[in-house]
Amino acid sequence: MNIVSLQTFLAIVETGSLVRASQKMNVTQSTVTARLKTLEEEIGQVLLNRQKSGTTLTPAGSKLLGYARIMTGLWRQAKFETALPAGLDAVCTFGCDRELWHGPGRRFFYDILSEHPEIALSVHQGSSEDLEAWLLEGAVDVILTYEAVARGNQTVHDLPAERLVLYSDRPDAPVVGDPDYIFVDHGTDYRRMHAETYHDAGVARISFDSSWWALQFILDNRGSAYLPEALAARFLRDGRLFAVAGAPVYTRKKCLVVNDTAAQNWSWFESLVDRLRDETLPLPE
Repeated sequence: MNIVSLQTFLAIVETGSLVRASQKMNVTQSTVTARLKTLEEEIGQVLLNRQKSGTTLTPAGSKLLGYARIMTGLWRQAKFETALPAGLDAVCTFGCDRELWHGPGRRFFYDILSEHPEIALSVHQGSSEDLEAWLLEGAVDVILTYEAVARGNQTVHDLPAERLVLYSDRPDAPVVGDPDYIFVDHGTDYRRMHAETYHDAGVARISFDSSWWALQFILDNRGSAYLPEALAARFLRDGRLFAVAGAPVYTRKKCLVVNDTAAQNWSWFESLVDRLRDETLPLPE
């Protein structure tokens, strides 16, 4: 069985069509079709239903999907570890939500970097949906994300909730009615809570789906926005940001999810999780 054929099968499942899979893999559609045909001939089953609207898994394809993810993940890990230079004997592939890099993501990364010189690190940013898919497929070993459910050979380690605080470049900014208020989209639950609290505040002229971009805009121009404490901490100390007095504070659950097979030889992992949970330790900025 060809690993490339399995990777192509996964690309078709992920994108929903042969055309998009060919674009993702940077090959022709005929190449994708040929690879899928070869795989189906080897398996002896039709794996995908092809329609004009896209592709869907057959029962046989659904059964193969989990194995394909495991096999391609093991192949990726094998390539990494056999290519390691002298002095390195393991790889940790870390997926991090872009909103969590400031603080816990950096803590995870720098703790391994400073304390385990024998480990090579590969870091990937993505949305919560991307990260969970990559972990399931074996493309990453551990992810830092918002609320998640363990699937298969995974363990979820809950971490202290992220606090979202209203910050402004002015110490006297109002809680409601700031004409320079910027809406940052922190997810479905946050949108609901924010709408309940600020139901009569109108619609913000500017919105971002990135806390970092919103922060940069405020520092370059002016305004107020809900930002994670870990992201804002340095600018708060420098007097470039101010917490808006009297504003409600929101929280988001966050967690570290690990592939148990990858972590079974990580004697250091549990202590690192404990440090991430210890709120008395300052988080890197």
